[in-house]
Amino acid sequence: MDVAARARVHAALGDPARLAIVDTLVLGDASPGELAEALDMPTNLVAHHLKVLRDAHLVGRSRSEGDRRRTYLRLVPETLAAIATPSVPTARRVVFVCTHNSARSQLAAALWATASAVPTASAGTEPAERVHPRAVSVARRHGLRIDPRQTAHVSDVVQDGDLVVSVCDNAHEHLTPAGGPRLHWSVPDPAPADTDAAFESAFTEIADRVARLAPIVPGDDR
Repeated sequence: MDVAARARVHAALGDPARLAIVDTLVLGDASPGELAEALDMPTNLVAHHLKVLRDAHLVGRSRSEGDRRRTYLRLVPETLAAIATPSVPTARRVVFVCTHNSARSQLAAALWATASAVPTASAGTEPAERVHPRAVSVARRHGLRIDPRQTAHVSDVVQDGDLVVSVCDNAHEHLTPAGGPRLHWSVPDPAPADTDAAFESAFTEIADRVARLAPIVPGDDR
Protein backbone atom coordinates (compact mmCIF):
# COMPACT_ATOMS: atom_id res chain seq x y z
CA MET A 1 0.00 0.00 0.00
CA ASP A 2 1.45 3.36 -1.04
CA VAL A 3 1.68 6.39 1.23
CA ALA A 4 -1.42 8.07 -0.22
CA ALA A 5 -3.55 4.99 0.37
CA ARG A 6 -2.22 4.63 3.91
CA ALA A 7 -3.06 8.30 4.55
CA ARG A 8 -6.66 7.67 3.42
CA VAL A 9 -6.93 4.81 5.90
CA HIS A 10 -5.58 6.97 8.72
CA ALA A 11 -8.05 9.72 7.79
CA ALA A 12 -10.92 7.22 7.86
CA LEU A 13 -9.88 6.12 11.34
CA GLY A 14 -9.59 9.72 12.55
CA ASP A 15 -13.25 9.96 13.54
CA PRO A 16 -14.21 8.52 16.96
CA ALA A 17 -17.40 6.96 15.61
CA ARG A 18 -15.58 5.18 12.78
CA LEU A 19 -12.88 4.00 15.15
CA ALA A 20 -15.62 2.60 17.40
CA ILE A 21 -17.08 0.71 14.42
CA VAL A 22 -13.65 -0.76 13.61
CA ASP A 23 -13.15 -1.72 17.27
CA THR A 24 -16.49 -3.53 17.22
CA LEU A 25 -15.67 -5.40 14.03
CA VAL A 26 -12.29 -6.54 15.36
CA LEU A 27 -14.13 -9.12 17.45
CA GLY A 28 -16.72 -10.25 14.91
CA ASP A 29 -18.94 -9.37 11.96
CA ALA A 30 -22.15 -7.36 12.36
CA SER A 31 -25.03 -6.00 10.31
CA PRO A 32 -25.47 -2.22 10.03
CA GLY A 33 -28.47 -2.46 12.35
CA GLU A 34 -26.48 -4.40 14.92
CA LEU A 35 -23.71 -1.81 14.78
CA ALA A 36 -26.22 1.00 15.28
CA GLU A 37 -27.67 -0.76 18.31
CA ALA A 38 -24.30 -1.70 19.81
CA LEU A 39 -22.95 1.83 19.43
CA ASP A 40 -26.22 3.66 20.14
CA MET A 41 -25.89 5.50 16.84
CA PRO A 42 -28.57 6.51 14.29
CA THR A 43 -28.67 4.14 11.32
CA ASN A 44 -28.20 6.95 8.81
CA LEU A 45 -25.01 8.02 10.60
CA VAL A 46 -23.76 4.43 10.67
CA ALA A 47 -24.39 4.24 6.91
CA HIS A 48 -22.35 7.40 6.35
CA HIS A 49 -19.41 6.15 8.40
CA LEU A 50 -19.52 2.72 6.77
CA LYS A 51 -19.24 4.32 3.33
CA VAL A 52 -16.08 6.13 4.42
CA LEU A 53 -14.63 2.90 5.85
CA ARG A 54 -15.51 0.92 2.72
CA ASP A 55 -13.96 3.58 0.47
CA ALA A 56 -10.76 3.21 2.50
CA HIS A 57 -10.99 -0.60 2.08
CA LEU A 58 -11.14 -1.04 5.85
CA VAL A 59 -14.53 -2.74 5.84
CA GLY A 60 -16.08 -5.26 3.46
CA ARG A 61 -19.60 -6.61 3.33
CA SER A 62 -21.34 -9.81 2.31
CA ARG A 63 -24.96 -10.88 1.99
CA SER A 64 -26.43 -13.18 4.59
CA GLU A 65 -26.83 -16.81 3.58
CA GLY A 66 -30.00 -16.80 5.70
CA ASP A 67 -31.99 -13.63 5.16
CA ARG A 68 -30.75 -12.42 1.78
CA ARG A 69 -32.01 -8.93 2.52
CA ARG A 70 -29.46 -8.65 5.30
CA THR A 71 -25.77 -7.76 4.95
CA TYR A 72 -22.87 -8.27 7.32
CA LEU A 73 -19.86 -6.00 7.68
CA ARG A 74 -16.41 -7.44 8.28
CA LEU A 75 -13.05 -5.88 8.95
CA VAL A 76 -10.35 -6.16 6.27
CA PRO A 77 -7.31 -7.06 8.41
CA GLU A 78 -4.85 -6.67 5.56
CA THR A 79 -5.67 -2.97 5.32
CA LEU A 80 -5.10 -2.45 9.03
CA ALA A 81 -1.82 -4.33 8.85
CA ALA A 82 -0.67 -2.29 5.86
CA ILE A 83 -0.93 1.07 7.63
CA ALA A 84 1.38 -0.17 10.36
CA THR A 85 3.84 -1.85 8.00
CA PRO A 86 6.01 0.44 5.87
CA SER A 87 7.17 -0.64 2.46
CA VAL A 88 10.49 -2.47 2.67
CA PRO A 89 12.62 -3.13 -0.42
CA THR A 90 13.32 -6.66 -1.58
CA ALA A 91 16.77 -7.76 -0.42
CA ARG A 92 19.11 -10.49 -1.60
CA ARG A 93 20.88 -10.18 1.75
CA VAL A 94 20.72 -8.01 4.84
CA VAL A 95 24.20 -6.71 5.72
CA PHE A 96 24.74 -5.19 9.16
CA VAL A 97 27.52 -2.62 9.45
CA CYS A 98 29.28 -0.98 12.40
CA THR A 99 32.71 0.60 12.73
CA HIS A 100 34.86 -2.31 13.83
CA ASN A 101 32.58 -5.25 12.93
CA SER A 102 33.43 -6.51 16.40
CA ALA A 103 30.17 -6.32 18.35
CA ARG A 104 26.89 -4.76 17.21
CA SER A 105 27.00 -5.83 13.56
CA GLN A 106 28.09 -9.33 14.53
CA LEU A 107 25.27 -9.67 17.05
CA ALA A 108 22.75 -8.32 14.54
CA ALA A 109 23.78 -10.81 11.85
CA ALA A 110 23.67 -13.71 14.32
CA LEU A 111 20.19 -12.70 15.45
CA TRP A 112 18.98 -12.18 11.89
CA ALA A 113 20.08 -15.68 10.89
CA THR A 114 17.66 -17.12 13.45
CA ALA A 115 14.77 -14.82 12.52
CA SER A 116 14.69 -14.75 8.70
CA ALA A 117 15.36 -16.91 5.68
CA VAL A 118 16.90 -13.88 3.93
CA PRO A 119 20.70 -14.37 4.02
CA THR A 120 22.78 -12.07 6.17
CA ALA A 121 26.34 -10.84 6.63
CA SER A 122 28.19 -8.23 8.68
CA ALA A 123 31.05 -5.81 8.04
CA GLY A 124 32.87 -2.78 9.40
CA THR A 125 34.07 0.53 8.04
CA GLU A 126 37.29 0.05 10.06
CA PRO A 127 37.26 -3.66 10.97
CA ALA A 128 39.12 -4.87 14.03
CA GLU A 129 41.28 -7.95 13.97
CA ARG A 130 38.91 -9.90 16.20
CA VAL A 131 35.37 -9.82 17.54
CA HIS A 132 35.07 -8.38 21.04
CA PRO A 133 35.12 -11.22 23.61
CA ARG A 134 32.06 -9.87 25.40
CA ALA A 135 30.11 -9.93 22.13
CA VAL A 136 31.04 -13.58 21.70
CA SER A 137 30.02 -14.25 25.31
CA VAL A 138 26.64 -12.52 25.14
CA ALA A 139 25.84 -14.33 21.91
CA ARG A 140 26.72 -17.65 23.54
CA ARG A 141 24.50 -16.88 26.53
CA HIS A 142 21.59 -16.53 24.12
CA GLY A 143 22.37 -19.69 22.16
CA LEU A 144 24.06 -17.97 19.22
CA ARG A 145 27.51 -18.54 17.77
CA ILE A 146 29.92 -15.87 16.52
CA ASP A 147 33.31 -16.69 15.00
CA PRO A 148 35.72 -14.45 16.97
CA ARG A 149 38.22 -14.37 14.10
CA GLN A 150 35.84 -13.37 11.32
CA THR A 151 35.69 -9.62 10.66
CA ALA A 152 35.51 -7.93 7.26
CA HIS A 153 35.60 -4.55 5.55
CA VAL A 154 32.36 -3.20 4.17
CA SER A 155 33.83 -2.81 0.67
CA ASP A 156 34.58 -6.54 0.59
CA VAL A 157 31.11 -7.56 1.70
CA VAL A 158 28.36 -5.30 0.39
CA GLN A 159 27.00 -6.24 -3.05
CA ASP A 160 24.27 -5.01 -5.35
CA GLY A 161 20.87 -6.02 -4.03
CA ASP A 162 21.89 -5.94 -0.37
CA LEU A 163 19.88 -4.06 2.24
CA VAL A 164 22.53 -2.35 4.38
CA VAL A 165 21.61 -1.71 8.01
CA SER A 166 24.10 0.41 9.95
CA VAL A 167 23.95 -0.29 13.69
CA CYS A 168 26.48 2.38 14.62
CA ASP A 169 26.28 6.15 14.21
CA ASN A 170 29.91 6.48 13.11
CA ALA A 171 29.50 3.83 10.45
CA HIS A 172 26.28 5.39 9.22
CA GLU A 173 27.91 8.79 8.90
CA HIS A 174 30.99 7.43 7.12
CA LEU A 175 29.38 4.98 4.74
CA THR A 176 29.77 6.01 1.12
CA PRO A 177 26.34 6.90 -0.29
CA ALA A 178 25.11 4.17 -2.58
CA GLY A 179 22.11 3.51 -4.73
CA GLY A 180 21.00 0.50 -2.72
CA PRO A 181 18.52 0.55 0.16
CA ARG A 182 19.82 1.51 3.60
CA LEU A 183 18.49 1.69 7.14
CA HIS A 184 20.12 3.01 10.30
CA TRP A 185 19.77 1.80 13.90
CA SER A 186 21.39 4.15 16.42
CA VAL A 187 22.53 1.50 18.90
CA PRO A 188 24.92 2.75 21.62
CA ASP A 189 28.41 1.23 21.50
CA PRO A 190 28.86 -1.19 24.44
CA ALA A 191 32.65 -1.34 24.07
CA PRO A 192 33.57 1.84 26.01
CA ALA A 193 31.75 0.57 29.11
CA ASP A 194 33.16 -2.91 28.51
CA THR A 195 30.73 -4.58 30.90
CA ASP A 196 28.43 -7.57 30.50
CA ALA A 197 25.49 -5.27 31.24
CA ALA A 198 26.38 -2.91 28.38
CA PHE A 199 26.69 -5.76 25.90
CA GLU A 200 23.48 -7.31 27.17
CA SER A 201 21.70 -3.98 26.66
CA ALA A 202 23.00 -3.68 23.09
CA PHE A 203 21.97 -7.28 22.41
CA THR A 204 18.43 -6.63 23.69
CA GLU A 205 17.97 -3.49 21.61
CA ILE A 206 19.24 -5.18 18.45
CA ALA A 207 17.09 -8.25 19.10
CA ASP A 208 13.98 -6.05 19.39
CA ARG A 209 14.78 -4.27 16.12
CA VAL A 210 15.51 -7.51 14.29
CA ALA A 211 12.21 -8.95 15.50
CA ARG A 212 10.36 -5.95 14.02
CA LEU A 213 12.19 -5.90 10.69
CA ALA A 214 12.66 -9.59 9.86
CA PRO A 215 8.99 -10.46 9.19
CA ILE A 216 8.54 -7.67 6.62
CA VAL A 217 11.71 -7.94 4.51
CA PRO A 218 10.93 -9.88 1.32
CA GLY A 219 13.73 -12.04 -0.03
CA ASP A 220 15.08 -11.84 -3.56
CA ASP A 221 15.83 -15.34 -4.91
CA ARG A 222 17.40 -14.23 -8.18
